[in-house]
Amino acid sequence: MNVLIWHVHGSWTTSFVQGPHHYVVPLVDDRGPDGRGRAATWDWPATVVERTPEELADTPLDVVVVQRSRDLELAEQWLGGRRPGRDIPLIWLEHNAPQGRIDQMCHPARNRDDLTVVHVTHTNELFWDTGTTRTVTIEHGIPDPGHRWTGVEEAAAVVVNEPLRRGRVVGADLLGRFGAAGRIDVFGMGVTGLHELYGTPEWLEVHDDLPQAEMHDRLARRRCYVHPFRWTSLGLSLVEAMMLGMPVVALATTEIPVAVPDRCGVVSNDVDALVEATRRLLADPAEATELGRRAREHAIEHFSLDRFLDGWNQLLEVSCR
Repeated sequence: MNVLIWHVHGSWTTSFVQGPHHYVVPLVDDRGPDGRGRAATWDWPATVVERTPEELADTPLDVVVVQRSRDLELAEQWLGGRRPGRDIPLIWLEHNAPQGRIDQMCHPARNRDDLTVVHVTHTNELFWDTGTTRTVTIEHGIPDPGHRWTGVEEAAAVVVNEPLRRGRVVGADLLGRFGAAGRIDVFGMGVTGLHELYGTPEWLEVHDDLPQAEMHDRLARRRCYVHPFRWTSLGLSLVEAMMLGMPVVALATTEIPVAVPDRCGVVSNDVDALVEATRRLLADPAEATELGRRAREHAIEHFSLDRFLDGWNQLLEVSCR
């Protein structure tokens, strides 16, 4: 089938477009948020095609997948009078954990009967109030990058996008505490902004916006992976690190206790304990090797691409009946 989806979350979309369908991604002149087109730093198959707003008016589509209110507005403008949810089946994919008071976490698609909301974690489904709208949880799945971990560099890796803007949500303020354990290498978009927060201490190195394959190679050279996120949906970078064979040190928030069982890493909300665990792993390659081996085994079993695609294929078939 022909699936319209915006390029919003590159890593997640990389997994989604590995399926058996044809994927249409909007493209605008400046490749801005309304239409980024195909990814530049991920390897997408030829079944992903770009279409301008003008071309979308006549493009055959079987289902529309939106991820933001803005996507829905654009679909209603660009699809030549076809209304998502009425003329074309509509799915709302929700990546994000809700923000604010528990009793005010109302989803934009609450109380609708013309779409399905898909959550990427059970934590998201629990906290978002979607009212009477049908919901489904399809957990992450990723292509296996292979066991690449060597841990030859005595450093901890963190992957986070725009840490300065996102601040405490992603634990940007905690990096200095982890820096007491040893060198922290931070990967992602906008990570050079950390110099505004911390300056240029000896413990901090930043690696800004690398292609995914290169980032995986560099991650795998670091001794362990640190996930200091306080309140976000489960980060795909964590799953990727586990697949690479990296031991994990993470806060015990949102979906992390399920994603990282005890035998695969160290999970706690005691930051001092996590800093000490990071220090221990940096000094003990043997323990890091064993935890990383178990982390990879768990990730292969729990976050397989086949399971992820099977879940989506079933949903798409039901939605298009």
